[in-house]
Amino acid sequence: MHSFIDIAARPWFFCGIGGSGMLPLAQIVRGLGGTVAGSDRSHDQGRTPEKFAWLAENGFDLFPQDGSGVTSPDQIVVASAAVEDTVPEIAKARELGCERMSRAELNAALLNAAGTGIAIAGTSGKSTVTAMLGWILHCAGRAPTIMNGAVMKNFATAADPFASAHVGGRDTYVSEVDESDGSIALYRPEVGVLLNVSLDHKSMAELRVLFADYLQASARRAVNFDDPEARALAGALGGVTSFAVDHTDADLFVEAGSIVETATSIAAQIVDRRDGSRHAIRVAMPGRHNLSNALAAIAGASAAGVRPEEAAAAMASFKGLARRFDIVGTTYSGITVIDDFGHNPEKCAATLRTLRRHPGRVLAFFQPHGYGPLRQMGGELAETFARELGENDRTFICDPLYFGGTVERDGGAERIVRLIEQAGGRAEHVPTRDAVAERVAALARPGDRIVVMGARDDTLSAFASDLLARLG
Repeated sequence: MHSFIDIAARPWFFCGIGGSGMLPLAQIVRGLGGTVAGSDRSHDQGRTPEKFAWLAENGFDLFPQDGSGVTSPDQIVVASAAVEDTVPEIAKARELGCERMSRAELNAALLNAAGTGIAIAGTSGKSTVTAMLGWILHCAGRAPTIMNGAVMKNFATAADPFASAHVGGRDTYVSEVDESDGSIALYRPEVGVLLNVSLDHKSMAELRVLFADYLQASARRAVNFDDPEARALAGALGGVTSFAVDHTDADLFVEAGSIVETATSIAAQIVDRRDGSRHAIRVAMPGRHNLSNALAAIAGASAAGVRPEEAAAAMASFKGLARRFDIVGTTYSGITVIDDFGHNPEKCAATLRTLRRHPGRVLAFFQPHGYGPLRQMGGELAETFARELGENDRTFICDPLYFGGTVERDGGAERIVRLIEQAGGRAEHVPTRDAVAERVAALARPGDRIVVMGARDDTLSAFASDLLARLG
């Protein structure tokens, strides 16, 4: 395992520097004194130009993805584990004998080297809980460095609109950790948070092993007792701070009958069973899953030595994340547009369920984030849209995101639409986003909620904003 504490000793080169996993790490390395360069296929293709302009203006040297940026054996080349050896940078790094690290190896080295490394794991909710916990620690004066996959609104400014990372000090490091590629095994957290365990990228048998090992490797733990799998994995382990919305035997639980929901927020009374104290909490994001996320953050902060009353108070000023039930705006006629990262069955279900708890028709636009994921979980996604939406609601699905490469382009959107209809839902395959915008604008009427869903494509936010402007 690498143990980089002296980040400034050697120059760094990031392959795919604009990606949601790479960008925050590049920001952290630069913020801690490193020299950072990088390349990105999206930059070469002219996509999201404002992001790359911001990187160039803020001291990140950008190169075309042709190998020209890798020039010295001293450089440490960071590339995702999935990057093929044929990519010019990787070929050049091998030729020069550069040290190569995966994104997860670098993140784990930073977290493991911190005095207090706090990791957030689970199938859903990681980015939200990472942002909440980071904000609590920031409010508590702990100066955390936070690594996230989503832009945290509390830290985003005009000068730093891409705040998926926040650089504080070196002592406290907060990060979401990923089970999908098995890299969760690299982390040795002081506090390991476990939110939930459900089917996404691996089989349940594989997930149980990965998450059990993760809890074993954590010095202290915060575990969701509402999730039967997470609860079972915590088992007889000591050093567990448990939390639950629905179970009163957890250390931190929600008082019965205290939940108050609105279309944009959720509030409740939390009871700390350890000392009997009660704490009012309000989250500026709707849905019971976000109440559970807030409890996770408070439990994680408690395990890291922040008192629950301090954590609950900090949650009142938490602003949420970009693309996590992000309300873009409401027109004069009362049509609301929401931008959301929902892309797997569980995330989509949480968003759709939250929308359905309040009046108004739902027009859901889903952009699949690749042919592979659609083949793997298309059936479950179709079932989710059919089950969670009502007879007046509609689902629109465009063709999957395709940036080139060798992937087999079959089993696309038409199949999912057919499956939704077979399960009793109403869905349409509209091949392009432009056509989706036209179709939705023609159908929308006062009181509708239009939700734009999908992952791995920054331009979805611009699409949501343009749609709002078009609706007037």
